[in-house]
Amino acid sequence: MATLVHDDVLDDAPLRRGRPTVVATSGPERALAVGDLLFARAFSELASDGDNDGSRRRIELLAGASVGLALGELAQRAEAFDTAVDTESYFERCRLKTARLFECACTIGRGDPSADAALKAYGAGIGLAFQLLDDVLDVSGPPERTGKVRGTDLLDGTVTLPLILASHRDPELAGLDLRALDAAGAEAACDRIVATGVLDDVRARARAEVAEAKEALSGSGLDPDQVRLLELVADGVVERYS
Repeated sequence: MATLVHDDVLDDAPLRRGRPTVVATSGPERALAVGDLLFARAFSELASDGDNDGSRRRIELLAGASVGLALGELAQRAEAFDTAVDTESYFERCRLKTARLFECACTIGRGDPSADAALKAYGAGIGLAFQLLDDVLDVSGPPERTGKVRGTDLLDGTVTLPLILASHRDPELAGLDLRALDAAGAEAACDRIVATGVLDDVRARARAEVAEAKEALSGSGLDPDQVRLLELVADGVVERYS
């Protein structure tokens, strides 16, 4: 929850899942304080665990994810409105900003670290797939399902994989001035991106990430029922609308 509140502050987002964000209803100062409070509460919950060794491990995992999130957001801010961003920079940002959080979520609940390597690989895969689909949905919508305005990333200056790939096929997109976009311009840009056919390519990459994530579970040592549940979670990441 802390990451979402802070993300909405950075993006000045009015809606999340169709409802007003904390920053929209209470302003950036209070929203930052709420996000900070939630982060502090999360670490406090882990620190209050009586298992000293387990608590230290879980705090380290959450701290690592928090550092990754911050670095990813800083990279996104540094690259804002820069349509020359390449795929390598995009995926590095996604690994920091999204995959690290999913890795943490997949490992932090286990006291036994023996499956950490497999679960981190699984978490990274579904984290990247989640981000890829999120970027597809930002372009394709529709708003009534995604809960946010179509082209929100473009308006915020965030260059995502659909735009990067589409710019190689449509010269006008390569020269797009993101700073000059309004809502109508973002909608038109989304239509041009869709017309290039790249959304199918991005979805295919997301499904490939999910397939690799599921394959990583084969060496996890988890029982078959646990593996099956994690596979269902992975499938749900790419078969969604919001």
